[in-house]
Amino acid sequence: MADPAATPARDAQPPGDATDEFVPPASLAEFAAPARAVLPADVWDFVDGGSGTETALAANRAALDRVAVLPRMLAGVDDPSTEATLPGGRAALPVAVAPMAYQRLLHPDGEPALAAAARAAGVPYVASTLSSTPIEEIAATGATVWFQLYWLRDRALVADLLDRAEAAGCAAVMVTVDVPVLGRRLRDARNGFALPPHVTAANLPGGRDDLAHQGTPGVSAVAVHTGAVFAPALSWADLEWLRGRTRVPLLVKGILDPRDAVRAADAGVDAVVVSNHGGRQLDAAPASAAVLPEVVEAVEQRCAVLLDSGIRSGVDVLRALALGADGVLLGRPLLWALAAGGRAGAEAALALLAAELRDALILSGCPDPASARRLRTRIGV
Repeated sequence: MADPAATPARDAQPPGDATDEFVPPASLAEFAAPARAVLPADVWDFVDGGSGTETALAANRAALDRVAVLPRMLAGVDDPSTEATLPGGRAALPVAVAPMAYQRLLHPDGEPALAAAARAAGVPYVASTLSSTPIEEIAATGATVWFQLYWLRDRALVADLLDRAEAAGCAAVMVTVDVPVLGRRLRDARNGFALPPHVTAANLPGGRDDLAHQGTPGVSAVAVHTGAVFAPALSWADLEWLRGRTRVPLLVKGILDPRDAVRAADAGVDAVVVSNHGGRQLDAAPASAAVLPEVVEAVEQRCAVLLDSGIRSGVDVLRALALGADGVLLGRPLLWALAAGGRAGAEAALALLAAELRDALILSGCPDPASARRLRTRIGV
């Protein structure tokens, strides 16, 4: 497919129009099928795919499935609280909506719809640098918004984005450090994936995303674009500059080695996000959940620790808490829900997650997420 942007069917009927017919499924994983049914094949691959042979992508799910939690009995829990403390304040769940680019690919309402669903659920929404809606419009939904920063070659543009995020009322900044270059996402290359005309990098100045719209057989236009605008040599000195540049809580996303977690804590960050980018960057990276306990131990409570990549249920949230996380980021299932049902779909997905977590807390004998962090686990049992 030389230029997916030119596909008439996509321009005539963007994915996710039929929200009135949306019926919530029984699990987060089941949002995938209706999403796939309404999305163009190349957009589905862009969302669903990982890098390389997708080894890291598969590892995320396998690692979580291997975590068994030892429930406590006779705990007298029948109405647990799901509230938790996250960077920037309290949330109704120990969950934030992960930063995900170009959400108007999934539904015409895009980022504001998912942010509004996050507001309804009482959880933070992390707005990507590569959002297809400006940060100011996302913040206007009234959601608790964190701004996710990709490090750009243009330092003045980085400073401008930070100023805009703080002016819009963003409660935290999350810098992603695992994308010096975009991972080789073979599905996108095979599809010659490019953004359609109605989807732009709305936070960047006009024309800065032109390369993302230029379809070429065998080449991901999104990878070409990010290669042109992302700075590949992000360093600890840059993180220290960022810490001094922003007044709001600072999170670092993409940490896997405990030594890097320690250096981030030394630099004064408020949280590290243990993440292999959903299996979309280094295909040889470990599953995020597999290294989470080592990171938690290494930072010694000097900063919060969140888990990203592979979360698919309230039971997974419990697993992450039992492994020591303060909370999780939830990604792909919310894009599936957005594609399948717009804001209503995303609200249903987050409500389902809340119900699943409440049940998991009761079944494990925990009155709240903080107590779940004291549960014991067994790996591979």
